[in-house]
Amino acid sequence: MPHAPSPTQRLLTAGDVTALLRQRAGLNVVHCGTLSGGTFAAVWRATLDDGRDVVAKVGPTPEVPLLRYERGVIAAEAQYYRTVAANTAHVPVPPVLHADDDVVVVGLLPGRPLTELPDETAGEAVREQLGVALRHLHGVTGPHFGYEGDGRASGATWAAAFTAMTADLLADAADWEVALPVPADEVLATIERHAGVLAEVERPALVHFDLWDGNVLCEAGGSASRLTGLVDGERYFWGDPLYDFVSTAIGRRMEELPEHPVLRGYYGATPHTFTPSQRLRLMLYRMQFSVLLLAEMPSRGITGEEARGRREWVTPQLLADHRDLGPVGHSVV
Repeated sequence: MPHAPSPTQRLLTAGDVTALLRQRAGLNVVHCGTLSGGTFAAVWRATLDDGRDVVAKVGPTPEVPLLRYERGVIAAEAQYYRTVAANTAHVPVPPVLHADDDVVVVGLLPGRPLTELPDETAGEAVREQLGVALRHLHGVTGPHFGYEGDGRASGATWAAAFTAMTADLLADAADWEVALPVPADEVLATIERHAGVLAEVERPALVHFDLWDGNVLCEAGGSASRLTGLVDGERYFWGDPLYDFVSTAIGRRMEELPEHPVLRGYYGATPHTFTPSQRLRLMLYRMQFSVLLLAEMPSRGITGEEARGRREWVTPQLLADHRDLGPVGHSVV
């Protein structure tokens, strides 16, 4: 029997996927099977009758409740890949073969997730290449700050967009009755206190947002290991490039890791030091990211021990960033 681990993931069979790709995209499937790793869409790998291997993502049905920023997220993934491909040759992304509101089909890239690399030397090499790729990615400028698409948070300034994005997540938490370690009004007050450092971001750069190791593809070869793709870009937005240093050092503080290989690829060989205002912004972004990790749990069917484990992991990080943000003028050096 097929199994949907998350309420947002459709229960599909191989026959369903074969029919869907033929009807929606005119693609003839000769073999297909599920892929693991994500918690939002149903993800399948398929071989076509012309020999191409593809990945198909199928979004939830319309009646499934979603977080506010997830509206139109399947179509957003295709837009991310097309935007990257059109603006830089230095960031490997899959070619889009088909996209509509709830189905996207892309070519299968070589490699496997960074989570599966056998040794740390290989991981260091790939992360440094990831830093180089991010530098090129962040050179792409968008039309506004925030998300694209109707009903998704955006703004004329980064402070306005970031506040709206956070307010939506806090509203999601309230809708799903998720208790947060920091009250919603205090989260928003903290952002307002630091509007000045957010105002320093004047250009809406392309931000992937979700570059944890599972979304970084690579081929192993020790120090010769290579980056082969950045995937799962459906949560992209236009904003501060610093935000991509949250997920690339998930669970840690990138500003405390001056010799991190991602920073080496991004800034160069000299250990990087963030400015006080940049450190404040990184704390704000981690605070928002922590809120997301908690707010999304009910929509993903995360309960029981798994929910307790996530809460025990996220809560200290959220409290630490909220504490260290402190009042305006609080030192973070």
